[in-house]
Amino acid sequence: MNSRTNTLFPWADSGAAEAESLLRDHIQRDPFPCVGAKAALARGTLDIVSARDITSGWDDLRIHDRLRHFAADYRADPALFRSLAVVFEGPDDLDEAGFERALWHRIQSLSDKDVWLGQDWDDRVSPDPDDPHFSLSFGGEAFFVVGLHPRASRPARRFARPTMIFNLHDQFEQLRAQGKYEGMREKILVRDEALAGSRNPMLTRHGEASEARQYSGRAVEPDWACPFRYTGK
Repeated sequence: MNSRTNTLFPWADSGAAEAESLLRDHIQRDPFPCVGAKAALARGTLDIVSARDITSGWDDLRIHDRLRHFAADYRADPALFRSLAVVFEGPDDLDEAGFERALWHRIQSLSDKDVWLGQDWDDRVSPDPDDPHFSLSFGGEAFFVVGLHPRASRPARRFARPTMIFNLHDQFEQLRAQGKYEGMREKILVRDEALAGSRNPMLTRHGEASEARQYSGRAVEPDWACPFRYTGK
């Protein structure tokens, strides 16, 4: 487990050990369906950021700094199964709609900071959340977000603290190129069905429908409109 200390914010990692312990124990449990997260945990390539409140922008500068460093580290060594998880201390009573709003507020804030710092958008993906080829971009690298929180309706998304897990889009492309993506995806779906009794209807392949619909874990309505808007060029 990599809990790289951020030298710009040395005071801010005081809760990292507890956050790591909670998330590590959660992922290690046999029913947890995401085999990619289990692989990252086993390889020590799951980075953890501990943050205060998902409804507040208090830690957004620090989170964005970690994302940029994470993207740069990946480009220097593009090995599979790396993720960056931001575990918030709370609040733990958000319903699904409340968590969804908070998650997109954090995403918008982080993206705006990327623009402010002059970071290029990863041109392999679209910045339009209505586009089937949409992904987020931080530090020039595309990311897919998985939200976890205590009151999620899907068991696979249920965790003691509000959490945002940033997964690298390029790793999905690597798996496709190696012919491993479909097998891994099916394994996750089978495990999720065993846990929940049904497959997650929100899960689609990149390019079939916008992945923005999947981020919060809520089963969004057919006419759902993503609140994110890219403010760069």
